[in-house]
Amino acid sequence: MKLNLKNNQRLDDLQFHGLKLLQDTTLYSFTSDAVVLANFLRIKKNEMAVEIGAGNGVISILATHKTNVKKIVAFELQEKLCKLAQENLKLNNIENVQIINDKVQNFSKYLSKGSVDVVFSNPPYKKDGSAILNENESKTIARHEKYLPLKDLCRCASEMLKFGGRAFFVYDADRSCEMIYELKRCGLEPKKMFFTENGKGKVVLFVVEAVKGGKPSVKVFPNLVTNDKEGDYIEAIKNMSLNQ
Repeated sequence: MKLNLKNNQRLDDLQFHGLKLLQDTTLYSFTSDAVVLANFLRIKKNEMAVEIGAGNGVISILATHKTNVKKIVAFELQEKLCKLAQENLKLNNIENVQIINDKVQNFSKYLSKGSVDVVFSNPPYKKDGSAILNENESKTIARHEKYLPLKDLCRCASEMLKFGGRAFFVYDADRSCEMIYELKRCGLEPKKMFFTENGKGKVVLFVVEAVKGGKPSVKVFPNLVTNDKEGDYIEAIKNMSLNQ
C-alpha cells in the first residue's frame, strides 16, 4: 500500500509482524510506555477489551497481534488522533478495533456496565496544571490529567468490567501510591505489578494488573530496564512477553 505522507507525518516500522504506524509530529507520539503495556497485556480467546485513551492506536494495534482478543473498543477524546488511529487500523488491515471519538466518562452510551473482560490504558499521568509553556494543546491533553483524572479512569474501568475482569495500566512511578489507592477504592485489586528503570537507575513507570473483585494478594516482579546507559531503547523488550 503506497502512502502519500502529509507534511508532519512519518511512517514507523513497529518491528512486529510487519505492522506499520503513521505518526504526526504535531500530535502526541507513542513512547516505550506503549510497548511495555502491550507486552504486559493478557487477553484470552474471544474476550472483549476496551482501551482508554487510544492515541494513534498503537497499543490496540499491537494487542490484536500479541493476544487473542476478539474485539477492542478504543476511546480517544482528540478528533485528530482518532482519525489518525483509524488510518492506522486501515493501514494494517485490522477490523476488530473500533475507535470512538468521545471521553471515556460517556462509555455507557456505547457499552453496558459490567460487559467488558479487559480494560487497558496508558493514560495522561501528569498533574493538571503542570504543562510546560511550549507544549501544544494535543500533547498537553495526552500528558496531563485535566480531562481524565485518575479517579475517573479507575471508576470507569471498574464500572465497565465484569466481575473478575482485568485492568492493565502503566502510570508515573512517582504516583504509584495514588494509583493503588484509587484502584482499591474502586474495587480493583492489584494482582501483578512492576516498575521500569531508564538504564541509569531511575525508576520511571509503574505497571499494574488489577482484578475486579479480586482477593488481596499481589505478585511484584523485578524492575524492568527499558533503556541502556546511553538512554537508547533496548530492542530486546519489543517482542518479550511480560505475562509471568
